[in-house]
Amino acid sequence: MEEETKQPESELTGQEKLRATLLASPEGRLLLVGVALILTYTVWLGIKVLFSPAESQLLVGMTATQILFGRAASMAFGYSMGLGHWTVIPVCMVIETILVLIFYPLFVLSWHRLLAFKWLNNIFERTRAAAEARKGIVQKYGIIGLFVFVWFPLWMTGPMVGCVIGFLLGLRIRTTMAAVLGGTYVAVLGWAFFLRKFHDIVASYSSYAAMVLMTVLVIFIIIVGHLLHRSGDREQRSEDKGAR
Repeated sequence: MEEETKQPESELTGQEKLRATLLASPEGRLLLVGVALILTYTVWLGIKVLFSPAESQLLVGMTATQILFGRAASMAFGYSMGLGHWTVIPVCMVIETILVLIFYPLFVLSWHRLLAFKWLNNIFERTRAAAEARKGIVQKYGIIGLFVFVWFPLWMTGPMVGCVIGFLLGLRIRTTMAAVLGGTYVAVLGWAFFLRKFHDIVASYSSYAAMVLMTVLVIFIIIVGHLLHRSGDREQRSEDKGAR
């Protein structure tokens, strides 16, 4: 009987420790904001399903594409499906914000061993390695360098690597978030201008041609990203072997 009464107490203690970690640390509070934003976005999609089923399917497609292949592929998909700036840009910004608000605190909490995420270890390690390799470039220019790094449309210069660089440089969480999200939003606007212009030029010849070419562009972005990702993995493995 004593063991049965002690077990709930130990479980409660673990829950209390987790709650204290989330509420006491700025990273924990940031994670809670990210979770709240996910719930809000999910509810909004659910409302879209009820009142605009066709558009909701496109939004779900945009969301999945952005998570898997990045903002450029997601925005190209949205424009190719006939969505306008007032839908594509805000949706892309919200998704990027969610990714940053979830990834950064999880990385930091895992770094300090406050929470363990075995299923994210590979992602954290790859991102950390990429951030370490590019930290020196950003360090010369501080917050402006971090802003430009996140904005610049090259492989492994996105918000995930950017926020890890900010952490490794010892920047305050507010500074890191301001630089990373600011650079991300400017990058989204830049891609929106380019992709929309590209879509309009091609659509002037044929609506079918616009859809085909935008689809090809999405596939091209995915293939290039995949090849660069594999190249980065090979370089990282060769560096690890050299270090040994």
